[in-house]
Amino acid sequence: MKNKARQNFTLLLCVLPALLVYGVFKLYPAISGVYYAMTDWNGLSKTYAFVGLANFAEVLRDGYYWGSMLFTLRYVLAMVVVANVAALALAVAIESRRRAKGFFRTIFYMPNMISMVIGGLMWMFIFTRVLYYMADNWGLAFLDRSWIGNPQYAFIAIIIVAAWGSVGYLMIIYMAALQGVSPQLKEAAYLDGANAWQTFRHVTLPMIGHALTICVFWTLNASFQVFDVIYVLTGGGPGRATQSVALNIYEEAFQGNVRFGYATAKSTVLFVIVLAITAVQLRLMKGREQEL
Repeated sequence: MKNKARQNFTLLLCVLPALLVYGVFKLYPAISGVYYAMTDWNGLSKTYAFVGLANFAEVLRDGYYWGSMLFTLRYVLAMVVVANVAALALAVAIESRRRAKGFFRTIFYMPNMISMVIGGLMWMFIFTRVLYYMADNWGLAFLDRSWIGNPQYAFIAIIIVAAWGSVGYLMIIYMAALQGVSPQLKEAAYLDGANAWQTFRHVTLPMIGHALTICVFWTLNASFQVFDVIYVLTGGGPGRATQSVALNIYEEAFQGNVRFGYATAKSTVLFVIVLAITAVQLRLMKGREQEL
């Protein structure tokens, strides 16, 4: 028992620095944020008043906030589907190759290594210059669209750029899971007369269910926090048509009236919504994994 206690104490000492950093820079701000959400603090003043639940009551009546929430939900749904389908398709295609796997893994993972601010500026040039040039000089008239100024096309542009930046990361997770699928199971399915799709549907997909849960969880959480892509491409415009919740909170905290306490209340509401949706998603997908 003494050796066990000594071993546990040693392990605790090893993780203590990480726990301190996490507590100071993550846990404490999160807990203190709940308190500041019930004040009228502007983020700079040394004095502020306690307003109780008034900020939360105002959030419920804030049409701009809930408009940005609806846009964010559309974005989340699109990203969960587009990013995961594209990443899984790439993982299956690359993993089935006999040669140059490393080359294709590197090529498709590279966008994940670029800051999305830089990537957004690159794509801004493509949408505002390159596509117009291709439409005028190559006869590709369908590319002649207001990709940033039209709300419908701006949403498509945001999804393209966001998926471009995240598919590589998800692809690596799916590829790692695919490598754990037993070749004998696939061979048995082929011998039983299953085609490629049936083998993937009934053999491969159930075996990588854990990776699917992880990727959907990551995409869901990252999508609710989207900020940089939208800020660079559209700034939330035209008007507020592409304003995400994170961008709405940013504007409330650092622009206009600089209502830091009210912005923190918005963040707290977002946290509760994301927590509830994530809990439901994990419960459903874990149950689905057991069924498969």
